[in-house]
Amino acid sequence: MANSIAERDINQATVGIIGAGVAGSTIALRLAEQGIKTLLIEQGDGLVNGPPMCHLHAGGNLYREISDEQCVKLLNQSINTLRIYPHCVNQRPTVIAVPNQDPGEPSDLMPRLYLLRDEYQRIVAQDPRNQLLGDPEQYFTLYQFEDMQRLAQLATPEFPTSNDDWMIPIAKQVDLSQLKYPLVLVQEYGLSSLRIAATATLALAKLDQAQVLTQTKVLSVSQHNQGWQLETQDQHGQQTYRVNYLVNACGFRTGQVDDMAKFKRQRIVEFKAAYIARWQTPNAVWPEVIFHGQRGTPKGMAQLTPYCDGHFQLHGMTKNITLFKDGLVQSDDTSSQPKLPNALVNKIVNHWPQDVLVSRTEQAIEHLSQFVPSFNQAEFGGKPLFGAQQIPGDDANLRAAAVSFEQHNYARAEIVKASSALTAADQILDKLVQLKLVTPKLEASREAQFPITLQLGMAEITQLAIGLALHRNYPAALALPYHATSSKDKAVVTQQKTLSKPITGRVGMEVANAS
Repeated sequence: MANSIAERDINQATVGIIGAGVAGSTIALRLAEQGIKTLLIEQGDGLVNGPPMCHLHAGGNLYREISDEQCVKLLNQSINTLRIYPHCVNQRPTVIAVPNQDPGEPSDLMPRLYLLRDEYQRIVAQDPRNQLLGDPEQYFTLYQFEDMQRLAQLATPEFPTSNDDWMIPIAKQVDLSQLKYPLVLVQEYGLSSLRIAATATLALAKLDQAQVLTQTKVLSVSQHNQGWQLETQDQHGQQTYRVNYLVNACGFRTGQVDDMAKFKRQRIVEFKAAYIARWQTPNAVWPEVIFHGQRGTPKGMAQLTPYCDGHFQLHGMTKNITLFKDGLVQSDDTSSQPKLPNALVNKIVNHWPQDVLVSRTEQAIEHLSQFVPSFNQAEFGGKPLFGAQQIPGDDANLRAAAVSFEQHNYARAEIVKASSALTAADQILDKLVQLKLVTPKLEASREAQFPITLQLGMAEITQLAIGLALHRNYPAALALPYHATSSKDKAVVTQQKTLSKPITGRVGMEVANAS
């Protein structure tokens, strides 16, 4: 039995949020910045530590299978995300390539690209502050084989300043004979989960209306009058909290809280992993590169995501790399929580066997090397980024999702991509206003909604992000803005590398229920 149970009656309207992943943390920021009393509960020891997050899906061009409507949503959501997390973007474009071995054609991508360019032009015309992906006319650029041959003859710039500059490393090191043309360079940037974690941690600490409880497990939730009573367990024993409105933002464990609250919801959960490799390619600053492929086959999509200091994050949409046997599961009539195999749950809450970790990283390197031959010189770079991703409903291809609501002041955040978190926060605030639980402030702009968050500077965010990287056993380079090219930035990387812990046979994950 626990120690004494403390009851905390909350007199004014209070929103409780369970789960401090990117969804829960962003919702907490949105509400607390409005002056709404917010209780954020996380069972891990820090914020925003969930499944792999590396890409700002400003148009959804990684996913040929999703609808144009979802792509337009992702574009708008991404621009809003950039406006509140300006220091969390890694500003480099993405190159989309269709291999010869793939049944698709580059021409299949064109209608969507023109649609997205037009949408970007529209929202920039609506508000010039939305021009965060460069000139709308340059949202995407096409490169034919002859263009790539020409670029291959040029010197590799140390500091890319044009689209052509970004394509030079591709022209020099990718096997161009394996690809269909044109290639597409599109302004989809990188997103740093570590700097988002740092931003949320720093901003919530400054907001008097936000109470953040980490290392706190929710034991039960039950209806109490018009709100909810939460029984929790922390290092001091059991505690009781009462809130007027409850937000379930538990990521892949959202179904567990649904079961506690006695709500039914159909959903999918998928376990995925991305791998870290170290590849010392001299004087080359890379864009992100996507080689399309058929998911779940040996020819699945290959994704090369660059970070600082020669680190790359790798996805291979094959069953031996990013995907896992029985890693995609659905809920059933007995529970809203899909049940992953014990072996995958063990990876999330406990450890990865070292031989599996190294083997999958090596297979990811081999998968990318079929298109970038010199990448076979890359080496194991550290602990993988991994976790389980929830997808509401029964469509495994869904990517643009936000919130669903139940009666009795209950909502669940069901984002699939990080850029949807702010949309979820907006929808929850709208519901609170509709229920007359809060009175909204009327801000003139998106920036005016986040005055405390946007006071934070890159230096303090990056400093904390480096600390989080080391604490979570990741290379410090993953926390730095891309690309860290100044001597000062490189000195930081070198200094922090000496502090990094060695990878052992037990590689844990601090927060398993982040969204």
